[in-house]
Amino acid sequence: MTSTHTSTPSAPSSSVLVLGGTGKTGRRVAAALSRLGITPKVASRSAPVRFDWADEGSWDPALAGVGAVYVVDSQGPAAPAEVRAFAAAAKARGVRRLVLLSARVWEELDDGSGEVFATERAVRESGLDWTILRPAWFNQNFTEEPWYSAPLAEGELRLPAGDGRERFVDLDDLAEVAAAALTQDGHSGRVYTLSGPDALSFHDVAEALSTASGHKVAYTPVTREQYIEEQLARGYAPDFAELMADLFLHIGANGSAAPSDGVRQALGREPRAFGEYVRRTDFSSLGAARG
Repeated sequence: MTSTHTSTPSAPSSSVLVLGGTGKTGRRVAAALSRLGITPKVASRSAPVRFDWADEGSWDPALAGVGAVYVVDSQGPAAPAEVRAFAAAAKARGVRRLVLLSARVWEELDDGSGEVFATERAVRESGLDWTILRPAWFNQNFTEEPWYSAPLAEGELRLPAGDGRERFVDLDDLAEVAAAALTQDGHSGRVYTLSGPDALSFHDVAEALSTASGHKVAYTPVTREQYIEEQLARGYAPDFAELMADLFLHIGANGSAAPSDGVRQALGREPRAFGEYVRRTDFSSLGAARG
């Protein structure tokens, strides 16, 4: 499929608001926009531009002078209603484009009720130009999420994922797709499913991280019950531990092993490989705690 992107920003005259702009995806989207010559409004509960999903009074000041918004929802049960209300406020303020961060896994877990896509539906029905991003699991989770990084520092990943494979996507790819959709024509009404080029098991990941860190990193498949018990011992809430267990089981069933071409559709190039992420990342601390 040919690319839909254009080479230059089409709407740089108004600001681009990046919600969750100090977070894992948001800060990279902000950096990608800066590389295009656009100074984004970086918003979060702790940023100079304050934004809080639970405080609608923070929405209007953040939206002032904005033409496009990168939307990271609250990831709670109220997210669909919050996004619907925010989209209406954005439209009233003259915003033209919304780019929503969703997840590839919802495609495979959809039971036909449409409930998992309720937040996406709020964006689709906003009356604004919209683009939805459905990424696979992120490469950068291995260093930026404690449910990976803490056990990796100890030298062992214990997950209920069996020998299943996942096509981890690089966050720099996601950020560049988001920046293009926020600033260029040709992306409205598109759903981009984003994945990396390689279907990797956690055995493959452990081997790559062992080589990169110089310390042995092991992957041990465990049962759902073992994983939940171990996460509770680490201090995670039961609901979170159960959700993560089910997501890893989904990987174990090869639910996300198929390739997707969202990066190529949006940017006209292939996605970055996992090995490229490994080469440019410092893993020297991995496995060090084990000695």
